[in-house]
Amino acid sequence: MGRAMRFSVRFNNDLPVRDYVELAQLAETAGVDQFWVSNDLFLRSAPIILTAVAAATSHIQIGTCILNPYTVNVAEIAMLAATLDEYSGGRFNLGIGSGASDFLGWVGIEHDKPLTSLLEGITALRQLFAGERAAIDGHFLRWQQEAFLRFDVARQIPIYIGAMSPNMLRAIGSHADGGLPLLFPPEHYANVAPLIAEGAASAKRDLSQIDVAACIWCSIADDKDEAEAPLRQKIAYYGHAMSPMILSQLGLTQADFNEIEHVVMVEKDLHRAAAMVTPAMLRIGIAGTSHQLIERVEGLIEKGVTHISFGPPLGPDIAYTLKMLGEVVIPHFRKEDSNG
Repeated sequence: MGRAMRFSVRFNNDLPVRDYVELAQLAETAGVDQFWVSNDLFLRSAPIILTAVAAATSHIQIGTCILNPYTVNVAEIAMLAATLDEYSGGRFNLGIGSGASDFLGWVGIEHDKPLTSLLEGITALRQLFAGERAAIDGHFLRWQQEAFLRFDVARQIPIYIGAMSPNMLRAIGSHADGGLPLLFPPEHYANVAPLIAEGAASAKRDLSQIDVAACIWCSIADDKDEAEAPLRQKIAYYGHAMSPMILSQLGLTQADFNEIEHVVMVEKDLHRAAAMVTPAMLRIGIAGTSHQLIERVEGLIEKGVTHISFGPPLGPDIAYTLKMLGEVVIPHFRKEDSNG
């Protein structure tokens, strides 16, 4: 029997903390399994947000998407992960990645050997969670015998790798308990899955034991134009930075975003830039009714996806989106799962 379907929601760390508490309670009521919050630089702190969420919920899992070992020392990551897991009653998932070179550049940190740095960090974290000393003489970490947690950790906290590049995707298969691959468009999963499987095979690991969350962008509303508006803004802002491989699947090139990027970055007119987003560009995510969301998600499940992660912008009214996930989307797939 295959793994039961899982569902999660992802949020940027740009809202007031009290908003996340309310959204997490709605997500828990809706039957969502996991609640992830990003930790992008100079926005609100995800660990603090998740502490507030843990206090206001009872069973939904919480997670960071993602921390990186450059701006947060691996020792600090271990401390906050173990503490959040203790406080939440074993509900914390550690989402970790190599970080974004653009963000690291803001604070003068060199993005040196990102894969090596991440894998050394994961090795150290597993030792620390096991109550062991993490003496490492590596490229990134040079730790002494005194590197160990001074309190008991109840379990090996699940580690999820946030990934887009081929090497990071392979690392999900070879080193992680789960993965958070960004799928632009959702159908990009067909390219992602073989790389994760390749990593698992290289490490002789059982791929079915790795929780790979298909991370998509979506925006849900009853009205098509209302649903598209938030997604248009997100694509207008980030589209120019997407890889050629991602854009080629949509019949696009980075040159197609040149004028939009100029309007966003130089003219500072996100509203006008959003209006320039084409139907082909909108395919990067999913915008429409809950039933239209189901149609696109069905295609992912046919490709073997067992975890759908719904990410920003989610919709013009996020509370409504969570309501529709709970009343329409999740029950549809839970029913299919039980019948299967």
